[in-house]
Parts: sequence; structure tokens; C-alpha cells
Amino acid sequence: MGRKKRKARYVIRASIAVDGAIRGADIVDALFNKTGVILEGLDLSGLRRKGKIGRVKANVGVEGGDSKVPISIPSRLGEKKTAMIAAAMETVEQVGPLKAKVEIDRIQDAEEAKREYMKRRARELVEEMEKKRKTPGPERTAVEGEGLERFKGVPAGPKASESDAVIIVQNRSGVINLLSHGIKNVVAIEVSEFAPAITEICEGRTSTAFLDGDRSGDLILKELLEVVDLDHVARAHEGKKVEDLSGKDARKALKNKVAPCECSFSRDYELGELAQIMRELEGSLKACILGDRLDKAEETKVRDLLKELSDSRGVRAVLLDGVITQRLADLAAGKGLKYLIGARKRLTRKPEGIEILTREDLKDR
Repeated sequence: MGRKKRKARYVIRASIAVDGAIRGADIVDALFNKTGVILEGLDLSGLRRKGKIGRVKANVGVEGGDSKVPISIPSRLGEKKTAMIAAAMETVEQVGPLKAKVEIDRIQDAEEAKREYMKRRARELVEEMEKKRKTPGPERTAVEGEGLERFKGVPAGPKASESDAVIIVQNRSGVINLLSHGIKNVVAIEVSEFAPAITEICEGRTSTAFLDGDRSGDLILKELLEVVDLDHVARAHEGKKVEDLSGKDARKALKNKVAPCECSFSRDYELGELAQIMRELEGSLKACILGDRLDKAEETKVRDLLKELSDSRGVRAVLLDGVITQRLADLAAGKGLKYLIGARKRLTRKPEGIEILTREDLKDR
């Protein structure tokens, strides 16, 4: 049911100036709505569902006052269509009730973006080496005594470079903690945008993502599944971080690892993702059938949903811009869905084992 992973060809780099404090979700909504009106067949929401563009990142870092927010959009489309989307973005003049102005900084070749990252990271590594040379002997020995190294530019244990299996954690502290428990084939992501090295490190090896049991772990897992062909996923206990686990708990979590298709996200994270899709569907009279990882498996018209769902397998959620009827709810429950979400619902009874929600239930997510 999952879609085939494809590499981005371009990255649209832009910024949006807003006259007031704003949320990242509001910016994404404004971009989706505007491009959908101007570019028939090239609206961002539809392209996102089809896997033609990646996740829109709006890095809001201002709590109050005027905001200027950097935006990045990975594109798997050709040069001309990517440029058309970028041009349409510059027509956005409002985010919610606030005035806004979008400026496209550049359309960057995805490979060029990787090279830039490598150059920037190389400079950082040189600076770290210089600082390390200036560190007094006892302190330097204490750090090195942990066995912490760098492998292809990321923090790693001493066995990471030679082992045929690798464990990926979120940060340097996670590596240090696992090293203290004798787990040495470990590497850390430790960057906001994954280093190309992570993909390279995992090639030809058995790879396990060992992530925190909170929303940060959910976000990292979602990103990792898009760029790395993982073999297993392990999670710390809910609310716990890998860097804080005891040796017993760390080994237990790794023992209980699952295949990526069986991994789960926290309910709050899943509902946030589903709320975004519901916003994209509004007014379309369409439905989305989502697979085990909440990736888009199929899109259909609401009137054809019963037939399409009857023929589908491995479905985790269905979202529709329409009314949830008793017949649809019973079918969804019988197929083992976790979520059924619609604009409204009209039920005489609620089937067991399924969460049935409306757009109103998700309005604050």
C-alpha cells in the first residue's frame, strides 16, 4: 500500500513576511489554498497527496510581533512546473487575517543542496577539531574515553563504521548513553535536515531507527521513512528519551523493534497529520484512503468510497469531504481501520474498535 520513495529534484527556498505572529500551519494552509486557485492541476495539496512534492516546511521561530519565516518545499516535478509553483507562491498576500508577502529566494537543485550541506558541515567539523586540540588533556580524555567518534560527519560509536547493522538515534546524547550500556554500532542524526551521510551509512546494512517516545521522535521517524529504507523501528517508552534510558530499558526497546510498516506514531501526532489532510480535502468532495503509515494509498470521489474501500487492504485511515454514514462506519470497522474522519457524521450507533471524528473535532490541531 505504501508509495515508492522518490528523490526530490529541486528545493524551492522562499520566505514569507507576515504582519504579526503566526503559526506554521496557517502559512501552509495559505500556500495550499492560493496555489489551488491559480494553478489547476498543480495545487500543492493535491501534489502533496500524490507524492509530487515533499512536506512544506515553515520554520516559525517568533512568538510575537512581525514574523519573517523561511519556507522550503522539496519538488519531484520538472523544472518548469516547479517554477510555476514558485511563481504562484509569490501571489500569496494574506495569511489568515494578516497581510503577508512571499519572496522566492531561489529554486535549488537538490544535489546542490546536499553539496552545500556537506561544505557547511565540513567547516563545522574543522572548527570542532580545532577546539578539541585546544581542550586540556584530562577533559579531552574524558570525552574520548566514552568511545564517541564521528563517522561520515555524524556522532557515532566505535563499531558504526565496521558493523553490518547500524542503530540510528536522534542526537549525540543518545549515542553516549547507548555507548555507556555497551551498544557501540550507533550513529546520531543531530541535524534539523538529515545529513546525506545517514542515507549512505544505511546502504547495505541492517538499519534500526531507535527514537524518543515523544512528538520529536514521531517527527524524526516520519522524515526518516521518506529518505531511508529502514529495516526496523524501535521506540523508547512513551514520554521517554533514548538518552535517559537504562541499559535494561534500552535493550528491551531494541528487542521489541518492529518493521517500518508496523511502527506507530503517537495519537497526537497522527491526528495532527490527519487534520492537515482534512484541510486539504475541504470543498473537494473527495476521500483519501491511507495506508499503514498514513501514507496516501488512494484518492477517490466520496460517492465511490464504499466500493474502493471494500477492495482495499492494509488501510489505517479514511478521510472524506462528506458525511460518515452508518454503512461506511460499519465497513471501516470491519476492515480494521483505526480512524474514520469526515465533514459530518450521521450514525445510529458507533462501531467498536475505530475512532470516528469530524472536521470540527480536529479544528484546533
